Amino acid sequence: MIGYARGSTDEQDLATQLDALAEPGVGADRIYVDKGLTGTNRDRPGLAQALAACRAGDELVVTELDRLARSVADAHDIANELTARAVKLNLGGSIYDPTNSMGTLLFTVLAMVAEFEADLARMQTREDMKIAKAKGRLRGKKPKLNARQEAHLVALHKAGEHTSAELPGHDLARRRPHVTPACCWTWPTARRPRPFLRPSRP
Repeated sequence: MIGYARGSTDEQDLATQLDALAEPGVGADRIYVDKGLTGTNRDRPGLAQALAACRAGDELVVTELDRLARSVADAHDIANELTARAVKLNLGGSIYDPTNSMGTLLFTVLAMVAEFEADLARMQTREDMKIAKAKGRLRGKKPKLNARQEAHLVALHKAGEHTSAELPGHDLARRRPHVTPACCWTWPTARRPRPFLRPSRP
């Protein structure tokens, strides 16, 4: 028996899944885990290792179908691959039988529910971010210079005491021009390249 467990975040506790996998007899050294990866992403190292470890006559055990896949297409692809390799798929204690029409229907319904829940979560995340942005909570990284420091740099530049390259915010302007005064982008007059003059013909 080969076990597979997945957590959508790195902080998610997988103890419940691991206990459920150990109950039917899956050894701890035969359980493969993915953490911080969504089920909509088929490219998961733990899943790849679990599938590679399965041999003909083995049994892949997952606590729920949504731990294995979060899309109908991926769920059927994985199930078909296991069936072709004569590997059984155990979903929370029930063996999936692709030759049973009712079992196939139930499998498809569970996959559809898993995909719907993933789409709903993404939609909710986008809506939360939209609301947070409207309220001014999503402003990106904190600027290196505050308003007083920017005003001071502008005053120094206008007074001609320093060139743009000598201003403290010069390097910052190259990295984050949206938080740096526009004056820091002007080319210093003293360093402006001279125009190319073609020598006059005799």
